[in-house]
Amino acid sequence: MKHLIIILMATTFMTSCSVTSLKSLSKENYTESRDEGHEKNAKILRGIINRSTLETDTAFNWFEQNYKFVQPNADAIKAFEKNKDKFQVIIFGGTWCEDTQNLLPLFYKLTDKSNFPANQIYLIGVDREKTTIKNLHKKYAITHVPTFIILHNGKEIDRVVEYGKTGMIDKELGEIVNKIQ
Repeated sequence: MKHLIIILMATTFMTSCSVTSLKSLSKENYTESRDEGHEKNAKILRGIINRSTLETDTAFNWFEQNYKFVQPNADAIKAFEKNKDKFQVIIFGGTWCEDTQNLLPLFYKLTDKSNFPANQIYLIGVDREKTTIKNLHKKYAITHVPTFIILHNGKEIDRVVEYGKTGMIDKELGEIVNKIQ
């Protein structure tokens, strides 16, 4: 019994540290560079990115343009709405990455339609080498972007990488969220 209590206390401490460290990260910002050597010379943001940056910076016109045309899966909207207080999402994406430019607006439309709390979303920008601040890319084993990670009680439940297994990331994310008890 004593061992069980110690294990439960350690798990609680580690879980609270994970969530706390994410919340403290959200106060940090990003660094900005240019994608030199590539034809579009895109702006690269590395670190914690606020959605408003993507919506207001003209370098990211792709966000608004793609947001207008995407329609998230209805079952995914219901899953996010039903479970919105039970999980957080960490997204690793590249502002230079075409897949991120296509999928991130779909994700945000899904969260908007489900009234998912913005303070439970952590968007982390990576450079072309898929590195970011505080070695988070290593902690979460990021090899491709975008990567959408679902956390429950500070622990990873599952993730969707790039277009996922089916090409329907919204549906896959909804299925993951529906597994949360």
